[in-house]
Amino acid sequence: MFRELARKKQALSREECLQILTEEKRGVLSVSGDDGYPYGVPMDHYYCPEDGKIYFHSGNAGHKLDAMRRQEKISYCVLDRGRRKEGDWALTFRSVVVFGRVEFVEDREKIYEICRRLSRKFLSDEDAIEDEVRRAGPRTVLFALVPEHMTGKTVHEA
Repeated sequence: MFRELARKKQALSREECLQILTEEKRGVLSVSGDDGYPYGVPMDHYYCPEDGKIYFHSGNAGHKLDAMRRQEKISYCVLDRGRRKEGDWALTFRSVVVFGRVEFVEDREKIYEICRRLSRKFLSDEDAIEDEVRRAGPRTVLFALVPEHMTGKTVHEA
């Protein structure tokens, strides 16, 4: 059902893919948008090692939510920051693409906990995190990408 990488020598291991998902802060979520057009939107994410899901938070209305309610299949692409070898103009970077289905989280306590974990990727001030969860939490939609297939690869721009 899912395609294999064409350039197998560039493939990343599952562990490398999970490392990228854990360390990087954002990527592009892709859904089947209006009139069948693909819709990709930059998103912050939290990879949860306990359940293997990738979590996202959102406001309670909009294009991506409408699209995911119509079609549960989604994908997510994350790039690392890349590195440049001395004397080389081109970057070498690693990317991960995860395919799966969306799952909306209804449990408010779980929403707040995952939002705290996601916030810690950006903030170290626990009081500020708690204030944000208290302020925005009640109107936050949380959804997860439940992975069905994941690929990763190393790419040299040149």
